Amino acid sequence: MRLWSLHPTYLDTKGLLACWRETLLAQKVLDGKTAGYRNHPQLQRFRATEDPLAAVGNYLEGLAREADARGYNFNRALILRPPAGMVPALTVTTGQIGYEREHLLAKLAVRDAQRHAVLAGADPPELHPSFRSVAGDIEPWERP
Repeated sequence: MRLWSLHPTYLDTKGLLACWRETLLAQKVLDGKTAGYRNHPQLQRFRATEDPLAAVGNYLEGLAREADARGYNFNRALILRPPAGMVPALTVTTGQIGYEREHLLAKLAVRDAQRHAVLAGADPPELHPSFRSVAGDIEPWERP
């Protein structure tokens, strides 16, 4: 499961679709509707919020907006708690952003040269609308 902190515009089609599916799975875990993935480290940042389902719903909405921009049709009815009003931003460390950038660049080098070039030229890269950056090393939940 990879829930990117980077803006979804950097994701190739395969990456965007995978992120949508994996975030729907994360939502199901946070809602207590599955036994698997309950201890997945990527979920820690959502669980640390006051309302994890609202936080993951806000994240899903950001993915859906990117899908709209590409002419895809992600089913927003699957979002259990769509954003209503202002949802507090999640924080992500600059070290984590750098780690994810390098990780995604490696994938894009094989799958999408155009998006690779865009991300390679973005310094710093834009973040998913659900996040704001703070100084720090790779997040403690990351498994490099």
